[in-house]
Amino acid sequence: MRIPGKVVAVTGAASGLGRALAQALAARGAHVAISDIDGPGLRATEAAMRKESPDVRVSSHIVDVRERTVVEKYARDVEAEHGGCDIIINNAGVALRASFEHVSYEQLEFILDINLWGVIHGVKAFLPLLRKRPEGHIVNIGSVNALVPFPENGAYTMAKFAVRGLSETLVQELAGAPIHVTCVHPGAIKTNIIRNSPGFTAANAAFFDTVAKTSSEAAAKTVLRAIEKNKQQLLIGSDAWFMAMGMRLAPNWFVRFVGSQSNKPPKQLVASTSTPDGE
Repeated sequence: MRIPGKVVAVTGAASGLGRALAQALAARGAHVAISDIDGPGLRATEAAMRKESPDVRVSSHIVDVRERTVVEKYARDVEAEHGGCDIIINNAGVALRASFEHVSYEQLEFILDINLWGVIHGVKAFLPLLRKRPEGHIVNIGSVNALVPFPENGAYTMAKFAVRGLSETLVQELAGAPIHVTCVHPGAIKTNIIRNSPGFTAANAAFFDTVAKTSSEAAAKTVLRAIEKNKQQLLIGSDAWFMAMGMRLAPNWFVRFVGSQSNKPPKQLVASTSTPDGE
């Protein structure tokens, strides 16, 4: 798929990877319909895009991906304003730090509503628009946690495992159609997801900053290359590749190993898990 001239919808575009994706798409000549529940952040993303890429069409949409009818309206608005849609990137997400024993049902619903139902709503709402185009692409942003779980991360892990399963099912069901599916599994990316998610302490955020070696901008460019090459699964970051290899070679042992490492104090973890800069 060639990106210039395509219409792309991006959820969770007010910050982090979503903002980087929107800016990278516009820089490549795509027309972008960005959405988020964070109005000020969304306006900042739009302003940056218009300054950097004044020749592309940009539209902003306040969208809570938990609400099916709101996402369906988002799809209708994108079609009305842009004439259709070629690519949907389901990026909106939030994390939560809590053991499964102590996480509340309300917290579980919150995480699953955004990280799983948000993707379901995006796929269901935009797939009919993609079918009207000569070719289309669905990008679901998963996580390294779709490959291996971390302790006190069960709700997020469940959602990302399900996103992976949904993506692979879509690959099967859309075989033969000119619509491709990419499921992205990033490792630690330099975003504010830890600071913006419940249950994480300042120490957790500081530790995350030490292990997050991939910038949002670098990750976004990698996602765009995967779209162009119609890649089915994309790992981002040396940490994601390490996790994938560990699960392939010794899955039972590796799950226990990751759990034991995650329970170490941050200073010990930095020494044992830091990776070289770059990809």
